[in-house]
Amino acid sequence: MIIKERTKPLIMLILEALLRRLPCSHQKYQQILDEHGRRQAGYIGEKSLDYYYRELPHQKYMILHDLNLPDGDYNCQIDTLLLTPEFALAIDVKNMAGKLIFDTDNEQFIQINNGIEKGYPYPIAQAERHQKYLQKLLAAHHFPPIPVEYLVVISNSYTSYAVTGKNAHKVKPRVCKSDVFLNKITLLEKQYSKPLLTSKEIKKLCRLLVKMNTVPTSYVLKKYDIHTSDLLSGVHCPTNSNHSLIRKKQNWYCPSCDAFSKDAHINALKDYFLLFGPTITNKQFREFAHIKSRDVVKRILLSCNLQCLGKYRARYYAPKNFPW
Repeated sequence: MIIKERTKPLIMLILEALLRRLPCSHQKYQQILDEHGRRQAGYIGEKSLDYYYRELPHQKYMILHDLNLPDGDYNCQIDTLLLTPEFALAIDVKNMAGKLIFDTDNEQFIQINNGIEKGYPYPIAQAERHQKYLQKLLAAHHFPPIPVEYLVVISNSYTSYAVTGKNAHKVKPRVCKSDVFLNKITLLEKQYSKPLLTSKEIKKLCRLLVKMNTVPTSYVLKKYDIHTSDLLSGVHCPTNSNHSLIRKKQNWYCPSCDAFSKDAHINALKDYFLLFGPTITNKQFREFAHIKSRDVVKRILLSCNLQCLGKYRARYYAPKNFPW
């Protein structure tokens, strides 16, 4: 049963907002562009696994996609988490071309593609951090200590991989291609056959994880050391994002294109929610959209199907669902 549906990962949405709001000349722009490209490929790889998830017994397996769980100043991002009465399984999907090498001696992850060798963060170390995080979370919320396992799944059918080094025998069972993914599940079912979580406890755990799922805005901005002053404010032209719009005749006007837009503020609000947090005040939007009138901004925000919370000067607005 799918508890948390797969949508475009929040981190990808945040990176896209960053690329729209960061000048191309910024020193971190290319790094962010590269990460977005990797995550775009990863998202395609994650979707390709849906074919195999549908083979799992719906009543037994609880499936949560794209979890972003707070971990202090950091973010525990899990591509997919499977929960059963017997065990939990965190899945990390790699959609990469060429040949992949898991070097267990040096804890390195290397891609060789078209003769070019490139290193990436070691996915086994990341998966182990996720494993420990989930174990601590279960203990902190007084759930039975069910086994927490992890798998790195390579979704590109044309990619080959090798696990090398003295600890290869420990890592090999943790890595597989997508076409043998269900075989790995079968092995885990044989290894863990004793139910430890009741149906009620699994539902409670699912609710907890969905409630804890947060927008990883601060994590992404801190990772790249992006400051508010680095970002471009204003309502941007739908045709050319390099052009800023002005409020004119109850619409948005682009002097460069000599064109009007009724709802260009929607994209500006989306960027704000992704980059600064899922709430906004009248004053914050006035400053961000470069509008002087409090009444104009109030009308705009009320027209956007947002929740209106608080009273008077403490009033703020928030999306009813996120991403909005």
